[in-house]
Formats: sequence, structure tokens, C-alpha cells
Amino acid sequence: MEFEINNKFLELLSELIVSKNDTEITSLFSEVHFADIAELLDEVNFDEAIYIIKLLDSEKTSEILTELDEVTREKILENLSAKEIANEVGEMDSDDAADIIGELSEERQIRVINALDDLELAADIKELLSYEDNTAGALMAKELVKVYETWTVAGCMRRIRGQAKEVTRVHSIYVVDKEDKLVGRLSLKDLIIAKSDQQIADISKATVDAVNVYENDYEVARIMAKYDLEAIPVVNDQNVLLGRITIDDIVDVLKEEAEKDYQMAAGLTQDVDSDDSILELTKARLPWLFLGLLGGVGAFLIMGLFENTFEENAILFFFTPLIAAMAGNVGVQSSAIIVQGLANDDIKGSIYRRLLKEMLLAALNGFVLALFLFFFVWAYEGKLTTALAISASLVVVIIVAGLIGTFVPLFLNKRGIDPAIATGPFITTSNDIFGILIYFMIAKVILGI
Repeated sequence: MEFEINNKFLELLSELIVSKNDTEITSLFSEVHFADIAELLDEVNFDEAIYIIKLLDSEKTSEILTELDEVTREKILENLSAKEIANEVGEMDSDDAADIIGELSEERQIRVINALDDLELAADIKELLSYEDNTAGALMAKELVKVYETWTVAGCMRRIRGQAKEVTRVHSIYVVDKEDKLVGRLSLKDLIIAKSDQQIADISKATVDAVNVYENDYEVARIMAKYDLEAIPVVNDQNVLLGRITIDDIVDVLKEEAEKDYQMAAGLTQDVDSDDSILELTKARLPWLFLGLLGGVGAFLIMGLFENTFEENAILFFFTPLIAAMAGNVGVQSSAIIVQGLANDDIKGSIYRRLLKEMLLAALNGFVLALFLFFFVWAYEGKLTTALAISASLVVVIIVAGLIGTFVPLFLNKRGIDPAIATGPFITTSNDIFGILIYFMIAKVILGI
């Protein structure tokens, strides 16, 4: 059952901290999940959060630290000594330990690593910190269960017991040769039912999905999602087994990618949150707002070219926002579908086929909408040619907007640029401008102005 944080509990906790009733506080948290405690620490004041972290044992607080909001965790780490941080990360898997230490300054990183009692973990953390962010190497954990292909089943069973103690979850047993190169994988079921004198090479599976240590983390996420993997081994260019990546790390990658795409679609040029400074928020928002301003200026200049058209057919002016809005909406819809398909690797085949399909879809939608608009304008204005000009413009604008919304993200993706930017102000602004231009050109032709 999910732990409920309410005012009554917070008041009780505050009273216990003030009275320094450590026994009661420890008892209070004994059955509470570390994720719930992390959520609680985001609610209490900072001094209380520090008190709880220092009171509870490292086995529990190490898990709590990995779940904390980054801002809260940064503040807590600033108030812990190098030895205290070392005690916390000493209870973590190597990938989580590296993530925590990686948030510190270089000077504190060195002090914390030197304070670690586990020299093997210290070496693993140094290795993981050496890899660039957003790579498989920076994401992987060093803890895994591996066996040599020349071992017998009986010998293997004895040896993996010690390895398994260091691994939170054993998803697979990896098989390596004498040079530690990955040659296969072994399931626990096959190991258990095999005869004790059989060699590992005889019962292991030679096919095993693996990723290079320098592979992009989002590509790793795509592979694991595609093949429904709970864990995947990481190898270097010589196929030497280095570590493994588990599904919980991939969930974090997908969450971060989704947040980034959402922000880009909303017109934010960098990763920000509501707690950032006004200057940082302004820097993230201003570029796209400026693009929108330029788009508005462009639309103004285009409308100025058709000033005479307005004078003779004033009703065209009142339908300008509708045309611009429909162009923007259709473009965003089309680009959102394409961006989603690119993210899921569902976009296959020729770009021209995709554009043709989108053109036919836009034409059908445009015709249905234009039919309604035609009868509305005819009934309101009483002029058949005016109704035809506005409705015909809507069909063409919707088709062009659909094509732009489809082509732009595909083009950006081919160029190695994140296509998520195509779902935000970029598409909306460009379609507004093209929509207004097309609208007045068609109206001018049909009305003979």
C-alpha cells in the first residue's frame, strides 16, 4: 500500500526531531519504502531532511538519495562530508554511485572516491565517470554475473554464488571466453537442470544482444524496447564484457527524453524546470518567442501586400485568424505523428510515399472542413464567389500545412537534428506565414481583384 504523507504525520515527525527521539523516528520509517521517504524529504524543511538522512542507516539512505529530486539531493550532498557521502555510495550499485558522485565538483569527487573502503567499487566508479554523458558506458553498472565457457556446471554453481551477492537482480548469466570476450548467455533454468559435469559452452546460447560502450543511451533504450529486454550487456570494440544496463536505467532515459521533447515542442531551447532562476527560464524561452515575433512581422508584411484586397473584400480580413490557426493546427498534428513514429522507429519506406499519404489525408480533411465553411460564408455573406475563395483557400492551406508538418521532421532527422523541434513554434510560425500568403493569393485569383 502506498504511504500517505499528510499534515498529521509531518507534525508528528517534526515533534520527534525537535525532541531528538531517534528511536521513535527510526521505528517510524522502518516499514516505509525508500521512494516514499524520498518524497517525504522533498516536503519537510531542509534541516529536518538532513537530520533524517544522517539518522537512518546507509543501506536505506543510499536508496533514498537515488530517488530524491535533483535540487534536494544537491543541497543534501553539500551538507555531507566526503566520508559520509562515501558511506552512502558504498551501499549503491556502481552506476548509481557514479551518478551521485558525478553531481559533485571535481575536487569533491576525488575526496569521496578516496574515502571509499571498497577499492574495487572506487575503480569501477572512476571508469564509469570517464565515459561521456548519454552513452552506454555512463549508463551501465559493473555488477553482473559472468562465467567462463570452459567451466563445468558444478564449478559454475560454486563460483556464481559469490558474484550474485553483489547483484541486485540476476536477469542473465553472461558467458565469456578466456579473454573476457562475450560469447553467449546462460539462463538460470538451463543451469539448474544441466548435468554437473557438462561444460558451460554446451548449454549456453551463442546469440546474445549487446551494445557498444560508446553507443548513444537513447539507441540503447530503443533496442531494449524493441526486443523486450530486462537487461543488456555492454562491450567494448574488442567485444570484451564491461557491464550491463538494466530496465530501470532505461526508464529514466525515456523519461528524460520525453521531458526534453515536450519542452522543445513547447518552444524551450534547453532543459529547465519551474524552480530555475528567472534568467535561466528567460534564456530557454526567448529564442522561440523571438521566432514567433518574426513570424508575426512576416504575416503583417504579407497582409500589407494585399491591402487593396482588404478594401474591396473586408470579410477576408475576419477569416485570416481562422486560416492561420488551421494551418498551425494541421502542421503540428502532422509533425507530432511523424516525430512519434521516428522516436518509436515506426517510420519505414520512402519519404515520397509518406508525403503522398499525408497530402491525401490533408485533402480529405480539408474538403470536409471547407464544405462546412463554404455554406457558412455563403449564408452569412450571400456571395458565392467569396465563399468559394475562402473555402478553396482552406483546402490548399491544410494540404500545404500537412506536407510541411510531415517533411520538416523527416528532413531534420536525416540531418541528425532532433525532429522534436518541428512540433512546436517552428512549424506553427512557418505554417501561419505560408497559410496567410496562400489564402490571399487564391482569394485574389478567384475574386479577380
